[in-house]
Amino acid sequence: MNYEQAQVSCPRRLSIKPILFLAALFLLLMLSPCQAGFFDEFSRILQPQTEHQISLDDSTIVKGLKEALATGTERAVAVVAKTDGYFGNQLIKILLPDKVRQAADVIGALGYQKQVDEVVLTMNRAAEMAAPKAAGFFGDAIRQMTVEDAKKILSGEGTAATNFFESKTRSQLFAAFKPTVATNIDKTGATRAYKEMIGKYDVSPLAALAGVPSLDLDTYVTNKALDGLFKMVAEEEKKIRTNPAARTTDILRRVFGSK
Repeated sequence: MNYEQAQVSCPRRLSIKPILFLAALFLLLMLSPCQAGFFDEFSRILQPQTEHQISLDDSTIVKGLKEALATGTERAVAVVAKTDGYFGNQLIKILLPDKVRQAADVIGALGYQKQVDEVVLTMNRAAEMAAPKAAGFFGDAIRQMTVEDAKKILSGEGTAATNFFESKTRSQLFAAFKPTVATNIDKTGATRAYKEMIGKYDVSPLAALAGVPSLDLDTYVTNKALDGLFKMVAEEEKKIRTNPAARTTDILRRVFGSK
């Protein structure tokens, strides 16, 4: 091979490798990001969700709602169970029923307003003394709340939790509440005061015309006490739903702040 042939043949053999190398590098650089993105996305699609990932949101909702109810009921019970909790709160003060109020007005006009006032006061005192008993039943109902219950409550109206809570516990609370109310009505003298009040009315001329109203005092006070208690629970629920300052824990802020 002469010198000219060597000059021609050598560059021809050497030029193949750089070209192939550059081509391969170019293809690798072009394909790598796409390939990585594809496999990342593919992995995310194929990767099954763990049970923890699926249930995390539900668990948070349930925990938040349970905490809200626990907070609301604790505050409500504390408010009504103290002295003047019912009597001093115009929202829930237990007054005489309409069918008795006419008799009470007549008695008051005859100079026996003190007896009327005593009946009202003792009814409220009986409710205040019975109120702490509700705490245990509230706790049981809260612990039994399901995921579906929690979701409905969270997406419901302003007192959805209270409404749910009352529908689940009202009858149980009444059955447990009434004996305590009855005991405290006797203890506070409400029955005696009521009988004295009606006795004063019984001898009035109007009683002969309208008759003497009958009243199951124990049942009436029990129902009114529960009405007032749930009203206060509803007030607490409204605060938690609408007032960020009332969401005193992180879980309450996460659940109700996300709505």
